[in-house]
Amino acid sequence: MIEVTSASPDETHSIGKKIASRLFKGSVVTLNGVLGSGKTALSKGIASGLGIKENITSPTYTIINEYANDASIVLYHIDAYRLSGEKDFEDTGGVEILNSGGICLIEWSERILKSLPQDCINIYIEITGECSRLIRIDGIEKL
Repeated sequence: MIEVTSASPDETHSIGKKIASRLFKGSVVTLNGVLGSGKTALSKGIASGLGIKENITSPTYTIINEYANDASIVLYHIDAYRLSGEKDFEDTGGVEILNSGGICLIEWSERILKSLPQDCINIYIEITGECSRLIRIDGIEKL
């Protein structure tokens, strides 16, 4: 497991860009942390690192946001917070998305654990101060 610290949202964004360099089509990344921990800031960095120019927003109300870059990489940003479980995820087309060959970022993944592949990259974000975060990454050997 890799541990990195971030002292600001800008640093969290930069860490996301580094994470993006380790992803490939079909990667599934879980983003774990309390509200306000920086999951969306990290997602914005990952998207930027993938060459996605669209504004990345939290998919809390839409559940799934889809973005693409010029090189035909598709990024799915999924927020499972409002899902009632595995069946609800299946009904939204979530299983098909996981198997689509796109890169998936999933917030609140603990609600759909049975649907996730075993080789997920799991990221844990802990608030350590007003702007500082401890980011633990399991599934990537180095940044």
